[in-house]
Amino acid sequence: MRIIQKYGGSSVATLDLIRDVAKRAITAKNEGGEVVVVLSAMKGETDRLLTLASDMHPDPSPREMDNILATGEQVSIGLFALACQGYGEKVKSFLGFQAGIKTDDQHGRARITDLNPARLRTELAKGRIVAVAGFQGIDRHGDLTTLGRGGSDATAVALAIALKADVCEIYTDVEGIYTTDPHICEKARKMDRICYEEMLELASLGAKVMEIRSVELGMNYGVKIHVRHAHSQASGTLICQEDSDMEKTPVRGITLSVNEARVTLLKVPDQPGVAARILSLIAKAGIIVDMIIQNRSFNPGPDQNNWTDFSFTVPLTDYARTTELMDAAVREIGASEVIGDDNIAKVSLVGMGMRNHAGVASLMFQSLARENINLSMISTSEIKISCIIEKKYGELAVRALHDAFELDKQAPKTV
Repeated sequence: MRIIQKYGGSSVATLDLIRDVAKRAITAKNEGGEVVVVLSAMKGETDRLLTLASDMHPDPSPREMDNILATGEQVSIGLFALACQGYGEKVKSFLGFQAGIKTDDQHGRARITDLNPARLRTELAKGRIVAVAGFQGIDRHGDLTTLGRGGSDATAVALAIALKADVCEIYTDVEGIYTTDPHICEKARKMDRICYEEMLELASLGAKVMEIRSVELGMNYGVKIHVRHAHSQASGTLICQEDSDMEKTPVRGITLSVNEARVTLLKVPDQPGVAARILSLIAKAGIIVDMIIQNRSFNPGPDQNNWTDFSFTVPLTDYARTTELMDAAVREIGASEVIGDDNIAKVSLVGMGMRNHAGVASLMFQSLARENINLSMISTSEIKISCIIEKKYGELAVRALHDAFELDKQAPKTV
């Protein structure tokens, strides 16, 4: 059995924790597995390196930043290898490029383009544990690159694909995937299984346990991803293909994102192409737009033209830049003004069962209304409903919806 194990920064934060990780990998090998361990930098190390870089230069180049940040994982795999050797185990560590990971040349957010794990196969055949630095690779110029947020997860799943692993285990500081954030709702329940599509939605809507790219890779290649606690023997949550049981429950998870801001252009000319001009300005700036609502006015002005209000949401970190761009857009397209709101949150329901259960939206809106929570924007898809609300009501909304859909129960409520 071939196993990929990935350990995040909190799982290797100290030397003692690294020794525990080494013991776990050795146990898996002794049980008959071929084991590849992917490691992140020790907790806090990436932040330390970022601070050093910013202290040296206010605007460090992306290429040099990658050279600096890649050292965090290099330390982790070296210490892990020494821990294994201390227990008498054969082990060999590899940086991303040594493991055959090739990427594009987008420093700081590179994507894996090719993976040739020939050296890893050779070492596994010799009976060694293999350790690989997550989060990094090499581009066509021979330069080090880093993969951005969740990069070590992406490394682990990509290796599972290339090595045809039986399972990819993602070890973290939580027991698995919960029905919602247990820090917000104490009734949150760990799920035994969740399908790729549901996990993708949860990750895109703010769930922090898994990163989108790694789930996409797993779904595209059928890799089973097992999310587990790094220092517990308890079973975690398996991310896998959808099955009929998953559709019996309309809602499987609830997310809350407070990293949201809304921008509205008032009295926009209701003409073909205007929305495209607005959004093209945002896209050129590399800003991701989420929810979009256009409300047409049927009361023409003195010139007999119709008008519309055009609203959309962006990440909170891009709010100031977006409002600057839209101030310029107002003059270009002939709108009246721009208004914004950074005091909002997005609460979302996710579940494959929404496709064949009526009444989910109705129960959601009734539950929020009982708490006197007003909805300012609504967005839906086949397996998701998202609402924009005031930020101060975010956690209350999560708890109210978790109770309404009875997600604390093994057989949650159907509607």
